[in-house]
Amino acid sequence: MDKRKIVFAGCGGITGAWMNALSAFDDVEVVGLCDLDPERIAAFEERWKVAPAAKGKDLERVIRDSGADTVFDCTIPEAHPLVTLTALECGCDVLGEKPMAPSIAEAKSMAAAAKKAGKTYAVIQNRRYQPAIRRFRRAIAEADLGALTTLDVDFYIGAHFGGFRAEMDHVLLLDMAIHTFDQARYLSGADPVSVFAADWNPSGSWYRHGAAAVAFFEMSNGLRFTYRGSWCSEGLNTSWEGDWRAVCEQGSIAWDGAGDVHGEREAGGESLIHDFAPLPIPDEEQLELTGHGGVIREFLDSLRNGTKPMTDCSDNIRSIAMVLAAVESAETGRPVEIAKEI
Repeated sequence: MDKRKIVFAGCGGITGAWMNALSAFDDVEVVGLCDLDPERIAAFEERWKVAPAAKGKDLERVIRDSGADTVFDCTIPEAHPLVTLTALECGCDVLGEKPMAPSIAEAKSMAAAAKKAGKTYAVIQNRRYQPAIRRFRRAIAEADLGALTTLDVDFYIGAHFGGFRAEMDHVLLLDMAIHTFDQARYLSGADPVSVFAADWNPSGSWYRHGAAAVAFFEMSNGLRFTYRGSWCSEGLNTSWEGDWRAVCEQGSIAWDGAGDVHGEREAGGESLIHDFAPLPIPDEEQLELTGHGGVIREFLDSLRNGTKPMTDCSDNIRSIAMVLAAVESAETGRPVEIAKEI
């Protein structure tokens, strides 16, 4: 089996999730390492015992000298457009960390470049490859409760990252909400139409800006999606996947973001509050690979089979559009139309 020849663009901490996943694959070879900091390259080589054919801070040169055909983009968000466009121009397929780009114009240019080059550019949305979210998604689809009308999520975690996140503008919306917004699209099958959002930095926050946020989305098919979140909330933390409620015409289903999925169906009655019956919930789907491993495996298989991965840029641009529109709404204090941008 021919191996995909990989260059890692960015050799920081997030690469651990990628390399742990790659340890199960026999069809990849790390041939190049690119980072602005030579010490991070050296640390990557030492930790993962790789001997790249090329390394350095010039991505174009590293791709050329290593003979790579694929780039894994693990750089900071601001660098994603340049890394992706450079890799595509060099004839490589690209799988990158979220979010796609700091602006919708840049995201559109990246998607257009991938299409023009005839290459695949996909984004890590690892929540789609978790058994629990697939169970919740199946529960909504199979419950026969009528239309899904409302999807609500709470995300409250006190995350002490330090580093670049501590200084980011709109840190919760830009760095984390992409996961939750993409989950909403995956769970509902709906796409964004408009959003009204606000973010702020609560007293006691250890972030510089925007560690808490609320957002109200109008989605296609009449769905409404609401988000409440904080990255500086100490105590009573939700899971990283959030705490969800799906409201349908004839019942509701809840998911705690971990293993608990439960629901109730309207069962008639003449009192002010009707009777309800518990819903049967499907068993959890067993996945051979989860998280980063699932995304990377599907990406590699899509390159071999000529198919489009679930997190292809042509789809993921709708998720990053939700993030960027929420930021714009928070900055302007006005609702923002999304559909016309994508």
